[in-house]
Amino acid sequence: MHPTTEAVSRPRVGDRIIAAINRDPRTAPHGTRNDAVLAAALLTGAVCLALLTHDAQRPDALGWTLLVAAHVPIVWRRRRPLLVLAALVAVAAPYHAMDNNHTAVGPASYVALYTLAVTGRPLRTVVTGVAVLTVSVSVMLTVNTHQALELLRISGWVIAILFCGIDIRYYRQYVAAIVERAERAERTREEEARRRVAEERLRVARDLHDLLAHSITLIGVQTSVAAHVLTADPERLDRTAVARALDDIAETCRTARGELRTTLEVLRAQDTAGVPDARGPLPNLGGLTDLAESARLAGAHVELSVRADDVPSAVGAAAYRIVQEALTNVVRHAGPKPSVRVDVHAGPGALRLSVTDDGTGPDPADTPGFGLVGMRERARSVGGTLDAGPREHADGFQVTAVLPTPATPPTTTGTTLTSERTG
Repeated sequence: MHPTTEAVSRPRVGDRIIAAINRDPRTAPHGTRNDAVLAAALLTGAVCLALLTHDAQRPDALGWTLLVAAHVPIVWRRRRPLLVLAALVAVAAPYHAMDNNHTAVGPASYVALYTLAVTGRPLRTVVTGVAVLTVSVSVMLTVNTHQALELLRISGWVIAILFCGIDIRYYRQYVAAIVERAERAERTREEEARRRVAEERLRVARDLHDLLAHSITLIGVQTSVAAHVLTADPERLDRTAVARALDDIAETCRTARGELRTTLEVLRAQDTAGVPDARGPLPNLGGLTDLAESARLAGAHVELSVRADDVPSAVGAAAYRIVQEALTNVVRHAGPKPSVRVDVHAGPGALRLSVTDDGTGPDPADTPGFGLVGMRERARSVGGTLDAGPREHADGFQVTAVLPTPATPPTTTGTTLTSERTG
């Protein structure tokens, strides 16, 4: 392996030490194995202390047995710290009562106390520490008063170990909270990114549906007109009508191609973060005149009334798409030469629109499409509502929508546009 690769793949010693400090000891890998090694090291140190210090208190056979037994529970100190400390005290009490070397069992006791402090609740740690000191002093008083006083003198180390473990426990909780907040923030960013991607895909799907449905419907109607002119009376061919129908088809294709190119640019964009608005200009109420003209060319009698100023771009785009889909449905389903009225006006806090026709309505046997669903989604995307259905006391179909806008005074300076065609 290349030295550089090995240096990258294996963390440095300092990083490993910091990671070990920050990690909960109960979740550390190979915990039992490491504790077995620690118990062996502590036992080796205890044997050296028993042999090299206080020759008069060197343990006998039973003392050595108790000393070894006191280090065995250290192997499971991470799993059951309180039980390990209790077992160690139960073995160490008779060891001290027999006046064996009192220093030898100290390191194992300190490790058990530290483990309890770093893994348990602070109150339980303090109570347990006081209980251990009380038991130890009581046992030492029965053996040697001088040793009991010496134990009280060095009890500061026990308290220091306990509070060190509590402090490290709080530090680990603080680090874990920071890591958890960072991970939660990362998940939130990823979820927000996925939500935006899903919304953008849905928006593109709506735009494509509205664009293609409207354009293909108009092209189909205009093609039917041209075919009818060609086959109705071949001897008296109206070349002007055929040319006009073909020009309308070409114009519809050019318009659809331009809108389709604008929509697909969003999908081709590799990085939209630095683009102010990757969607391009949104359609607005100014384009309703062109929609009415397209429907007129398809044979509908269209009356358009627009009374609205200063409409937010999102609301204007939603209104445009709703009217576009409604006119497409009129041309497709309302029968020959339907009359349709489009009314868009700004009221207090909302833009209200209605598209009403006197046609026959869709054939119940036809396969339902996504037109009405798309219109309702358009309305909901800006917090509005939409109703669609047959007219109650007359023939035809009606679409009404209410799209919330910022609270503004009712507009009274709007213009009324009318475009009709008979025959």
